[in-house]
Amino acid sequence: MAVKDLFRERRASENWLITDSSELATDQTIEADVIIVGTGAGGGVTAEILSQAGLNVVMLEEGQLKSSDDFKMEELTAYSELYQESAGRTTKDGAISIFQGRTVGGTTVVNWTSSFRTPEQTLSHWGDQFAVKGFSKDEMAPWFEAMEKRLNVAKWALPPNENNAILQRGCAANGYHSETIPRNVAGCWNLGYCGMGCPTNAKQSMLVTTIPEALKNGARLYHHTRAEKLVFEGNKAVAVQCLALSADTRKTTGVVLTFRAPHIVLAGGAINTPGLLLRSKATDPYQRIGKRTTIHPVNASVAMMEQKVEPFYGAPQSIYSDHFQWLDKSLGFKLEVPPVHPAMGSQILGFHGYRLMETMDHLPNMQATIALMRDGFHEESQGGTVELNSDGSPTLDYPVTPFMWQGLKQAYNVMAEIQFAAGAKRVYPLHHDATYYTSLAETKAAIAQLPEKLHRARLMTAHLMGGCGLGEDLKTSVVNSAGKFHHYDNLYVIDGSVFPTSIGANPQLSIYAMAMKQASALVKAIRGLQTV
Repeated sequence: MAVKDLFRERRASENWLITDSSELATDQTIEADVIIVGTGAGGGVTAEILSQAGLNVVMLEEGQLKSSDDFKMEELTAYSELYQESAGRTTKDGAISIFQGRTVGGTTVVNWTSSFRTPEQTLSHWGDQFAVKGFSKDEMAPWFEAMEKRLNVAKWALPPNENNAILQRGCAANGYHSETIPRNVAGCWNLGYCGMGCPTNAKQSMLVTTIPEALKNGARLYHHTRAEKLVFEGNKAVAVQCLALSADTRKTTGVVLTFRAPHIVLAGGAINTPGLLLRSKATDPYQRIGKRTTIHPVNASVAMMEQKVEPFYGAPQSIYSDHFQWLDKSLGFKLEVPPVHPAMGSQILGFHGYRLMETMDHLPNMQATIALMRDGFHEESQGGTVELNSDGSPTLDYPVTPFMWQGLKQAYNVMAEIQFAAGAKRVYPLHHDATYYTSLAETKAAIAQLPEKLHRARLMTAHLMGGCGLGEDLKTSVVNSAGKFHHYDNLYVIDGSVFPTSIGANPQLSIYAMAMKQASALVKAIRGLQTV
């Protein structure tokens, strides 16, 4: 059945104002009421709310504009066109793979749709430890409810695919609690290729929800547009200086675009936003920009099952377990499963030659479980630091501490317990010094001996948080609880970079709710109805 590309149809019928900066031949200066740098979860929601208020809004996006007709469920094309550094972004030392969107709609276009409210424990910790105001469970509840309604967030109603069902059965067999994941989808076809862009417009990403609404309201969108630096005059940010990118976004074209506005919102995410501030030499007397960047470091365990799993089909994530999230003062982790498609699966496994061929031959019987480490809560888990490379691009220096290794090894053990309890024939903790093991006892003995070394454990993340932390204390934070930059009157940060710690859950809904709250307050501030 043919699916209409709703973005293209509406763009034509509603005369949306969209500029592909790769096609521009001369420098330009553009003026607006508000400039929003980034079109992901924070930027998309902010653009919708500000444009609904009648403000003249300009959205800036470094990546390409792609919509459902472009999403062919082809891994290599999707990674090249829709991800930062063609899905090759890593931490500074190359030890942790980072999967982050780079397209109109940002990571919301390529995530797996898991939509959790910020845990109450996290919100309480922020208030107690970081002097964050207005983020209690009760204060955030109406914002979560509003965004859940806006994006059709609900628990997945269909039976889980086998990849997820194995996690569910293994948890039950061990007495570990598990639950169904809420997803932001409408009319989902249950294809399983969410990470490559939704070809049916079912995923309620910013690409099909808030950005079209903002454009309908008269907002302008510039893509292929890299925000290079902010221009400051006194205590104000007066402009965003941008470079136009080539059609493939690999290089600059030489065209400079200057966007001027009395209000500027940064929403580029937890690596790019601190990077932009650092390049701009923003006022930072306490050296907080880029600090405490948390990522939910992820390790994985792979199981071979007797039955077909086909981990590449069906809703990618529909079951989770928080059984080990808040038990004690250990690191804490959330258990989920990832989809396993051939290209990404073979890259993450890290095998070569015949070993890789033999393993991928059994892909239909493969099950994978992942553990998301809850970093940023403990004195031995303070996250990493965003820095600038010699060319001005941002990079994340993220130390893996002994405390983190302790949590990773605990997670390897728990994942093996779950997989064997669900009937695995053999289990492989994803580490270069491990192999497949045929019993739980053998697996645990091997895990205990695995070297705690970078580049040996296969670590990854798709959750980027912190680097511009919220708080009322200027010595420990970058923005206040409303998202306003402490040292400039008209500069705001509304994205995941403001979280003082990791969320302890997939962060998109946390960003949506926070953005709605802060953007609504910004509208009132612009109208002179309140201060932020």
